[in-house]
Amino acid sequence: MHAGDIAARLDEELDTEAYADIDASPNGLQVGPADREVETVAVAVDAAVETIERASEAGADLLVTHHGIVWGSIERLTDGNYRRIAPLVERDLALYVAHLPLDGHQRLGNAAGLADLLDLGNRAPFGRMGGEFVGQRGRLAEATTVAELADRLDAELDTGGQPVQTLDFGPETVEDVAIVTGSGVDWLGEAVEVDADVLVTGEGKQQAYHEAREAGVNVVLAGHYATETFGVRALRDTVESWGLETTYIDCPTGL
Repeated sequence: MHAGDIAARLDEELDTEAYADIDASPNGLQVGPADREVETVAVAVDAAVETIERASEAGADLLVTHHGIVWGSIERLTDGNYRRIAPLVERDLALYVAHLPLDGHQRLGNAAGLADLLDLGNRAPFGRMGGEFVGQRGRLAEATTVAELADRLDAELDTGGQPVQTLDFGPETVEDVAIVTGSGVDWLGEAVEVDADVLVTGEGKQQAYHEAREAGVNVVLAGHYATETFGVRALRDTVESWGLETTYIDCPTGL
């Protein structure tokens, strides 16, 4: 199968076109010719020198990542841009990227995967961005405390040895959960609007402490990387079902 064919099928599955005007990352095939023959696909959260090298060493022809190497545009192939693009070209490794579409997909996305982990019911899209969504919300089967929820995530996620943090400014027991993975505290206001007891995301920002406290909502910070492994692993299963060999490149950052 050619890289262009795989990219087209993934684009259709993830509806990348819907996010074209709101995503700083150009989704789809970022590096490599569309006619590149692909037998083995590697998936990773980040397109970095380490993941590129490890994908090449694993014999991959195509690397699929959540975070790519182009944000907006590239004006010069120097420094970090060169260090990442050069090994892709030298090793004849194509790169496909799915950023916001892989956050918001209600079945294959990062938030959906985290909702699966928590066994949430009554699910609905969450995290409005433009006319699309980048998250998901739902209800726990049984109410629990924020500390117990954090402990559960700490046990299940690869946080790189870093603790799951909590801002416990909301109800003592939580049941209604809103999820935006990665850097999702900007959706605190929407979590309050939908009466969520807790917002689960990856990393926080300084102002989130006061915003959560003043709004009376709990926040769980489980790590940017740790909350965003679900999507690429779901894509690995998808392309594997198309008859391609796959490998998962795990490179936890602890952030």
